[in-house]
Amino acid sequence: QVQLVESGGGLVQAGASLKLSCAASGLTFSTYNMGWFRQAPGKEREFVGAVGWRGGSIYADFVKGRFTISRDNAKNTVYLQMNSLEPEDTAVYYCAAANSRVVIPRDERLYNYWGPGTQVTVSS
Repeated sequence: QVQLVESGGGLVQAGASLKLSCAASGLTFSTYNMGWFRQAPGKEREFVGAVGWRGGSIYADFVKGRFTISRDNAKNTVYLQMNSLEPEDTAVYYCAAANSRVVIPRDERLYNYWGPGTQVTVSS
């Protein structure tokens, strides 16, 4: 049974940093592309960024160099380091796993497994 569990969310002020973690189990973690998505109230879920199973990473344009995704295959964990947070970053953040072996997908439909999400709230 595959499980993805996010942690590290919380309430912070604008300009602060947060580091989210996503612990995976029940899958061969090192062979999956791992992505982060977010969903703000009243909005559709959107792609934040992803790290490939062979390394390499891609990001949404709105990240603007503020976020960094990394992975630790020994710990079956993917991270999302978020700096210079803005109120517009307030959302539920989800991690997801995709077994695409060709490219790192941005399309959420290509992700096979999802975590329940963790709330990030940024106050102004």
